[in-house]
Amino acid sequence: MTLLDAVTAAFVERAGRRPDGVWRAPGRVNLIGEHTDYNDGFVLPVAINRSVVVAAARRADDGFRCWSSRNGAGGCVGPVRRPSDIGPGRSTGWSAYAEGMAWVLRDQGLAVPGVDLMVHADLPAGAGLSSSAALEAAVGLALTELAGASADRVALALAGQRAENEVVGMPCGIMDQMAVLLGRAGHALFLDTRSQHTELVPFDPAALGLTLLVLDTRVKHTLAGSPYAERRRACERAAEVLGVAALRDVTLAELEAAAAAGRLDEVTFRRARHVVTENDRVLDVVAALRAGDLEPVGPAMAASHRSLRDDYEVSCAELDVAVESAVGAGAVAARMTGGGFGGSALALVPVAGADTVASAVADAFAANGFAPPAVFAVAVSDGATRLA
Repeated sequence: MTLLDAVTAAFVERAGRRPDGVWRAPGRVNLIGEHTDYNDGFVLPVAINRSVVVAAARRADDGFRCWSSRNGAGGCVGPVRRPSDIGPGRSTGWSAYAEGMAWVLRDQGLAVPGVDLMVHADLPAGAGLSSSAALEAAVGLALTELAGASADRVALALAGQRAENEVVGMPCGIMDQMAVLLGRAGHALFLDTRSQHTELVPFDPAALGLTLLVLDTRVKHTLAGSPYAERRRACERAAEVLGVAALRDVTLAELEAAAAAGRLDEVTFRRARHVVTENDRVLDVVAALRAGDLEPVGPAMAASHRSLRDDYEVSCAELDVAVESAVGAGAVAARMTGGGFGGSALALVPVAGADTVASAVADAFAANGFAPPAVFAVAVSDGATRLA
């Protein structure tokens, strides 16, 4: 059964009528550029062919109700929620991402109708693949179109970020929302998070005999209220000490000089060093992909993982083992992807060697006493769209 058929059937079972439409938004993996987006920096994600789909229909009143197939067959989140029930301090749990989109769009003046909404997915939650941004994007497209308005993709991405910041309480940047809304098959999305300028850079692993493997550690992370917020505060402290708007504006030499002069403590220096060097890595990889050269990608991904592990300290034992065992078994490149503290690593692997890499990762997890990982291939995909 396709995702479209599954979400439609689940909606009909729960709502007793057919949906007015079905919308899909993909997950994403980030090739390079981690924890740079909230520092006005550069990122290079790709949308993938694992998705969140949303079936929705207008209600006769102004209520908002959502279900998820992950809660059991048409499991109900709760009673119908009125507009006054939704928003910062009132929306909780996974449905806060959906309710947050309704609240933001209404606050921005969109005449969001009452809706019933069913969520279904083949994108794992909590795996660092941006399931939250995919949910926001699919719901945002659904609500916009059901309101009879046209969807501005960048505006919807900003609405998703605001929903996550203000309603969910997660101080995320803009990368995930932009990736799932603007991604295109055969391309990576080069995003300058300060200007919001985007460029689709050719990236087609299949054409080179390669595949992207997601190495899901199954260590679930909840970033809202986690050390993620502490990392962001450390970056803000460093920027303030250096007298710049964001770490995007700092060179490594300037950062090292500030640390040598005692203006930055050792931990804050390392957090900032990750951001500064990661921005440089993104620019190097983008230049290589523009030239059709994949050779620099492997070393850049390896350096990114070391920096995330040692300077930013957002990796974990399972992620480190996944990366090390994948590279040892023949991966061209591998690194953790996403916010960290669990979630997934990403490996760029020759198609012929994908099974060998997957087996090596599973064996390494068993040898270290970890629960089995989930390893699966993903393809570079188009961004969010209406399916029906």
